[in-house]
Amino acid sequence: MNNETAIKNRIANWAKAIIKRDWDGFLAWHHADFVMYDVVPPFQSVGLDAYRQTFVIFLETLQPGDHSFQVVDLQITAGDDVAFAFSPMKCRYFDKKEQRIIDLDFRLTIGLKKIDGEWWFIHEHHSVTA
Repeated sequence: MNNETAIKNRIANWAKAIIKRDWDGFLAWHHADFVMYDVVPPFQSVGLDAYRQTFVIFLETLQPGDHSFQVVDLQITAGDDVAFAFSPMKCRYFDKKEQRIIDLDFRLTIGLKKIDGEWWFIHEHHSVTA
């Protein structure tokens, strides 16, 4: 399996695990030194515990169904030991403040590093248009 295919599979499994609310599945390949910049506070999350906390609230609001969290057009650039991937994303969640379901388009960028032959998520960046 080439690097791009391995990364594509890793990201697809991450997205499926989020939909299933499978904590172990979507945290599985996030490195201990992981850093994320997100759309909603906190702006920066460092480490797996901080990353996990960002999903506690998100998973409570994520709507059920296979289309509630979608990788739309994944693009991957991979070297031998570092890679990045980016994609438009779609998610459907319940906004408690507005009391309605929201369909959100956002952007995803993931930085990966190959450690001991396995691709690890090192960085995620989620963003929306200003």
